[in-house]
Amino acid sequence: MRKLVYFIASSLDGFIAGPDGADPTGPDGFWPIAPDYVQHLATTYPETLPAGAREALGITAENTHFDTVLEGRRSYEIGLTAGVPDAYPHLRHLVFSRTLTEVPGPAVELVADDPAAKVRELKREDGKDIWLLGGAELAGALYLEIDQLIVKLSPLTIGDGIPLFSRKTAFAPHLWQLTDHTTLESGALFLTYQRAPDSQAQG
Repeated sequence: MRKLVYFIASSLDGFIAGPDGADPTGPDGFWPIAPDYVQHLATTYPETLPAGAREALGITAENTHFDTVLEGRRSYEIGLTAGVPDAYPHLRHLVFSRTLTEVPGPAVELVADDPAAKVRELKREDGKDIWLLGGAELAGALYLEIDQLIVKLSPLTIGDGIPLFSRKTAFAPHLWQLTDHTTLESGALFLTYQRAPDSQAQG
C-alpha cells in the first residue's frame, strides 16, 4: 500500500514558516538555501523541486519517491501569488480547500471532501508514495494518516511562526523510528522516520 509521507522543511525550533505564512525561501524570505541542499534534493528527491527549479537545473529525472502531491489552500496560494498555478505538473497535484471553487491550474485537482478519507482512498490506488507538502493545517488534519516523516532540518531558529502541525491538531502522542539520516556540510539534516508499530506513546 502507498504511504503518506510528510516531506517538510523545519527550523531547529519546529517551525515551517514565519508567523505570516509567506514563503520563507522566497525573494524576501529569511530561510537560506545552501547549494548542497539543492543538490541533494535534485539527486535524491528530484520530483519535490518545482517545475521552474527543475528547468533551471536541467532536471529531467523520473519521479523517484512520489507521484502525487497534496497541499492545502494557503500553501497553494503562495504559488498563485508568485504567478505559478501549478508548481508540480510532473506530479498528480491535489489541493484541499472548502472555500475555493476553482483553481487556475487545469491539471490541479480541487478536493473539498474530508482529507483523511481522500488519503485512505489514494493509498489503496497503485503508484508511488504520496507527498504531503503542507501546510500545517492540512498536516494536522492528516496527522493520524501519516506513515513517514522526512524532516529537512535547517540550522536555523526563528522564535515564532507556523509549527510543523497546526495548533488545532488533536493531542495524540506517537513514537517514530529513525530509519535514515543524511548530514550536509551546510548543516542541514535530512531525517527519515517511520511511524512505529502500535505507536501511541506511553507516559
